[in-house]
Amino acid sequence: MKGYKKYQAVFFDWDGTAVLSRRAPVDQAVAAMKPLLNQGVRLVIVSGTTIENIAGGRIEKYFSEKELDNLYLGLGRGAYNYAFRDGEPFLFHDMLPDAENLEKIHRICFEVHMELKKRYHFNTDIIFSRPNYCKIDLMPEAVRGDNLFMQENELEMLKESLAAHGIAGGLKRLMELAAETGRRYGLEMKSTCDAKYLEIGISSKSDNVDAIFQRIQEITGLRSEECSFWGDEFVGIEEGIFGSDSFMITELTKGGDFFDVSEVPGKRPEEVIKLGGSIERFIGFLHGQQE
Repeated sequence: MKGYKKYQAVFFDWDGTAVLSRRAPVDQAVAAMKPLLNQGVRLVIVSGTTIENIAGGRIEKYFSEKELDNLYLGLGRGAYNYAFRDGEPFLFHDMLPDAENLEKIHRICFEVHMELKKRYHFNTDIIFSRPNYCKIDLMPEAVRGDNLFMQENELEMLKESLAAHGIAGGLKRLMELAAETGRRYGLEMKSTCDAKYLEIGISSKSDNVDAIFQRIQEITGLRSEECSFWGDEFVGIEEGIFGSDSFMITELTKGGDFFDVSEVPGKRPEEVIKLGGSIERFIGFLHGQQE
């Protein structure tokens, strides 16, 4: 694909950007990644999930050792940062809470859940199994199936639901509630939302991209201007509140180029260029970088 400068590093979301779902074939993405890795371009998968959900938990089997030397994984909302050594992933930086703080995170999320239930009669579900955060399902009745990324009508559904239950301040109020509850437990909580899920924990994709950017910079002298960042969840949920991929914009990375492949209408951070085109757009970009 023409029209892009040549980048030395590409950071990108996985579900909804590089592949349709965690169970979808990865051949198309792998075929586009291999030539760039061979050329020495650093490719960085940044995802809220864990390594078991990236290419069936064995992404290394798709690449040679030489290619893997240039591949990085930033996973679990800041929790896990992997490089590869001798063809195998190794964790070079993590932000995992100890048992005491993980218990606090669980209690904080449960208190948010109960506050919404008691004060607003607003039903939620909680997923407690994540390593450093919890997911509060704000729309338990909405089923995404294998397509775990934000669906086009979910923003309006959430806004209507919050308003119907009298939650003044909308999603911003929910994030404030999480922060207030966290401070009572002595933790600064970082909340993100993709409409269906409010994710509450101690780190975010910002921590992933900063850790990996700094590691590559130490090796190569990489500058942020030589990087591009791709995702499908940059769109604003409410005024001043953007999707989880917006957390790839940090003080270290803000000099890079940011692209959104989502078709969802709405405002993006000023740094982000909305392209649309979904997975095909991103895969096309990777192929264009090979020329």
